[in-house]
Amino acid sequence: MTSSTPSTPVQPNPQPEPAMGWTRYAEQINGRFAMLGFVLLIVLEFFTHQDLFTWLGLR
Repeated sequence: MTSSTPSTPVQPNPQPEPAMGWTRYAEQINGRFAMLGFVLLIVLEFFTHQDLFTWLGLR
């Protein structure tokens, strides 16, 4: 006598949904924007030969 158990279908990892607060999705988006800002700052300094504070007129 064999027992067959119903197998649950394997579902792919669902995409994270936007939500308020300290969520994994919010941290991923925040990290991506931080990386983008850092790269843009490096590009700005490379082309203008000035740091951010000088470029903004704060120094």
